[in-house]
Amino acid sequence: MMGLYKGPRLLEFAKTPQHLQFNKYVLTGYRPVSTAQECIRSLFYMHNELGNIYTHGVPFFLFLVLLPFSIPWMEVDSSWICAVHYLACLSPTVGSVVYHVFMNHVGGEHVYDTLLSVDMFGVCLVNTLGALPIIHITLFCYPLLRQAALLAYTLLSAYGIYCATTARTNVLRLQAFIWQAMFRFLLFLFRVFGSGVGSPHSLRLFVIMDTLAVVGGAGQHHPDPRALRPRPV
Repeated sequence: MMGLYKGPRLLEFAKTPQHLQFNKYVLTGYRPVSTAQECIRSLFYMHNELGNIYTHGVPFFLFLVLLPFSIPWMEVDSSWICAVHYLACLSPTVGSVVYHVFMNHVGGEHVYDTLLSVDMFGVCLVNTLGALPIIHITLFCYPLLRQAALLAYTLLSAYGIYCATTARTNVLRLQAFIWQAMFRFLLFLFRVFGSGVGSPHSLRLFVIMDTLAVVGGAGQHHPDPRALRPRPV
């Protein structure tokens, strides 16, 4: 095993706690049940969650340090838009890092469920916070409608967050985002066919952003390609 720190002996799938046996195609490389300090030490040796940790952790650090320099803080009248955009970019990555680092904590299934809720909360926040600037700009010429839409989306998102963080299956978690997706789609239609405000060049980014979200959600239910050829990792 190569790494900066010689870690413990890794486990096979069958020897892991029941609540961690959710991917039968990953046959080995599991960390044993660990204390918080041991979970943090796992950042420095190879195991099957290391990729998940760093593919979320590195973007989080880059967003945290570099993103403020690319946001036009002084060029917008409503500075809260910039702050909300910044938080939206940070929220999903930090939640996922915490989840993947501590998922094998000695606290067991209760701690795991809490960590999963933290991860889902981060995903919900990016959907919620990320849409608020879109609503504000799209309905900029309709102040009363804009305020009503911001309030409605916030309340709708709060309900979605509750559903997503308490859901017991991936299907139920995805269903928690349906109303948010429909709300954003209506905003898109208002921009295209109505009198919505915003740069026409940004519509392409609007489509890409939500398409990637849909594809990512659908991927949760697609058969794992490793099922075709199971092998140790």
